[in-house]
Amino acid sequence: MELAGLACATALQKAFPVEMHPRVLVCCGPGNQGGDGLVAARHLGMFGYVPTIYLPKPGSKDIYKRLQQQCTNMDIRTISSIDELRDLLHGNRVDVVLDAIFGFSFKPPVRAPFDEALTLLSGENVPPIVSVDVPSGWDVERGRPEGALPVSGDGNEGKKAPALEPAVLISLTAPKEGVRQFKGRHFLGGRFVPKYIEEKYKLALPPYKGSEQVVELPSADNPVKL
Repeated sequence: MELAGLACATALQKAFPVEMHPRVLVCCGPGNQGGDGLVAARHLGMFGYVPTIYLPKPGSKDIYKRLQQQCTNMDIRTISSIDELRDLLHGNRVDVVLDAIFGFSFKPPVRAPFDEALTLLSGENVPPIVSVDVPSGWDVERGRPEGALPVSGDGNEGKKAPALEPAVLISLTAPKEGVRQFKGRHFLGGRFVPKYIEEKYKLALPPYKGSEQVVELPSADNPVKL
C-alpha cells in the first residue's frame, strides 16, 4: 500500500505538476483503495502540493486508522460532509482530483454518500480527475457502465449516480481488463511485483527506467512509446 500510494502521487505529479496544479482533492473510500489515497495524500504533501482529503466513511482496519493519523500529523485537512465537498469544487479551490473511492472489487449499487460525491465529481467545471487502478463506478472486467449506476438505500428507488470519467488513470500491479477502453493518459505503478508472481501469471510488464516508480502506457488517444 505504501508503494502503491507513492506510485499514485508520482503519476499525478507527472501529469499535473505542482507549479500549475498545487491544490489536490483526494477522495477516499473505506477500503484498500482509500488507503492508497491516504498514502498518496501524504506523499503529495511532501512533494509540495496542498492536499485536502474527502473521507466520508473512514475504514475500520487498524492500518487505515494509522494512515489517517499520519495525514493528521502532517496537518493535511480532512473533510467528511457532502456540503464541504460541494463548497471546495464549486469554490474553485481545487486544481486536480485524485479518485481513490472504489477499488477493483466494486459492484453496484452505489451507497450513500458516495452517490452524491460521484454526481458532484461528474459535474461541469470540475477539475481533471486522476483515478487509482479502476475509475470509480467502472467494472474491473467489463469497464465503463453503459448507463448511470443504481443507488442503494430506502428512499433511493430509481436514483442514479454516474461513473467517473478521469483524464488520467494509474493502474496498480498490472492494467485491468476493464480499462482497455480508457483513452486518457495511462500510467502503471507496480514496481513492487515479485518475479515469481510476474512469471506465475505471465504478466507482460513494461520496464521501469532508472529509479522511476511509474511508467506511462499507450492508450487509444495517447500512443506513447515505451
